[in-house]
Amino acid sequence: MELTYKKQSCTELSEQNIGNTAVLAGWASTIRDLGGIIFVELRDKTGLFQLVADPQINPDVHKVLSKIKPEYVIQVEGEISKRPDDTINDKLKTGTIEMYPKKVNILSSAQTLPFVLDDDNVSEDVRLKYRYLDLRREKMVNNFKLRHKIVTAIRNYLNSLDFMEVETPILIKATPEGARDYLVPSRIHDGKFYALPQSPQIFKQLLMVAGFEKYYQIAKCFRDEDLRADRQPEFTQVDMEMSFVSQDDVIKMTEGLIENAFKAAGVEVKAPFRRITYKEAMDRFGSDKPDTRFGLELFNVTDIMEQSTFEAFKSVIKQGGTVRAIKIPGIAGYSRKEMDDVRNLAISFGAKGLAWITYMEDGSVKSPVLKFLNEDQIKEIQTRAQAQNGDIVFFVADYPQIVFDVLGRFRLYFGKKLNMIDESKHDLLWVVDFPLFEYSFEDNTYKSMHHPFTMPAMEDIDKLETDKGNVKSIAYDIIYNGNELGGGSIRIHDAEIQKKVFHALGLTQEDIHEKFEFMIDAFKYGTPPHGGLAIGLDRLVALLLRANSIREVIAFPKNSQAKDLMTNAPSLASEEQLRELHLKLRNPMKVQ
Repeated sequence: MELTYKKQSCTELSEQNIGNTAVLAGWASTIRDLGGIIFVELRDKTGLFQLVADPQINPDVHKVLSKIKPEYVIQVEGEISKRPDDTINDKLKTGTIEMYPKKVNILSSAQTLPFVLDDDNVSEDVRLKYRYLDLRREKMVNNFKLRHKIVTAIRNYLNSLDFMEVETPILIKATPEGARDYLVPSRIHDGKFYALPQSPQIFKQLLMVAGFEKYYQIAKCFRDEDLRADRQPEFTQVDMEMSFVSQDDVIKMTEGLIENAFKAAGVEVKAPFRRITYKEAMDRFGSDKPDTRFGLELFNVTDIMEQSTFEAFKSVIKQGGTVRAIKIPGIAGYSRKEMDDVRNLAISFGAKGLAWITYMEDGSVKSPVLKFLNEDQIKEIQTRAQAQNGDIVFFVADYPQIVFDVLGRFRLYFGKKLNMIDESKHDLLWVVDFPLFEYSFEDNTYKSMHHPFTMPAMEDIDKLETDKGNVKSIAYDIIYNGNELGGGSIRIHDAEIQKKVFHALGLTQEDIHEKFEFMIDAFKYGTPPHGGLAIGLDRLVALLLRANSIREVIAFPKNSQAKDLMTNAPSLASEEQLRELHLKLRNPMKVQ
């Protein structure tokens, strides 16, 4: 006869079940012995249910429950009864009912836990080391219930639009996508390596060549990036691709997906979402993922400074730089130390220096740069800044890329510090018309701003050889409260245009043949115009939960050092494993 551990879940019981027999199983969450009568809160994945053991009513059950400790796994059988009025718990879904079990079985014992489950002050490292215990906490259970609801809503939406879910390979050929690949050595092919995919980009495009027309995947992706507090070496994205579409088609489809995903989280948003160009985003907010829930917009003073006698700024402008400014209200009373801290902050963001004009509460104006400006220039700066008494205007001069990065981060810092951000808002917008390339000062070369398969704006194709910095792309990012939820583009479907972009990126004919010949070949056999988008699922769920980190919505994440504290990964390989993979460590002592 098959053993039945449970017939009901804890929270599916209600007053309608009073008088009925139930069989429950779960964990003993809390145990209270009040003068001989024992109360146990039984927990399963749905919630809590109260058990009561009275030695006068059922001494055998009381004897068993008196032996259990928190987190023992038990099975109980008994009749559902109504709680006495003075013991009703309005905070519980089952707070009006309880059970005096007739039978109790201990299914599994538990040692004392390394931390108390309802203690929110436990360090993250301890939580990650014992992640299977951390996931028992109600907060974490609810996080993953919401993640499941959001994924279900996304799948239902895409299925309703006749998308097909297709899995693409995990072991692939290394391709340049902006971050380092994780490499997997081949045992069979000596000296050769697979890469783990940074995204399914190439394969989803090849599915369009194959005629699938509408594809999606809840895809695992891998990037060996430099360590950052909220990045994971493996993450999940909602990956989509469509044939015979324009940018507007992809945006409209994505807006419906966002509406459905947010609705699953209890948040109502209404499409269409507004659009701003990349240039406008950078000029106004210093960021391609602008948080527009507050002001503090940047403004351009390059023309004013070019006519001034301030040689430090003028030399920057002559070298192709720009001078931008931002007004921070109400901080004119900052002490010298506070201003030193602000300057050091700007330098930590990448500025070579920081200049400012202070508009004092008494109406006077103070600044070391005033001597380089005439009266009209000083007045024009105040007009553009809309500066009032008590405000400070800060200036940064450098190449545009650096100026925007510094002032964009400056803006966010003061927005948070001065409590200017309305945290109740759900601000969604599109950033469009991205440049195709961005200049890397580190490598002294142009790189793809998105990836090398992004379609250039048709009117800019002739600039690929002569004016790379001014080639626009048909690319778009969806932004939520200053965070990039996802991004995509219309893809190149013409082999000749693809070759031109590869050449513009500095790839030789041999590079193209070695890395992408299979893709170029595929384009020769009838390729539809196509485009798509990918949304970071972990980030989406974390933002909707207002979680501090994406680790709160990933079941078994790595820590900020890319380590799995639970399994102790990454770990050393044995000599035998290395030998089979034709590998030898150059300096074994360093990895002991």
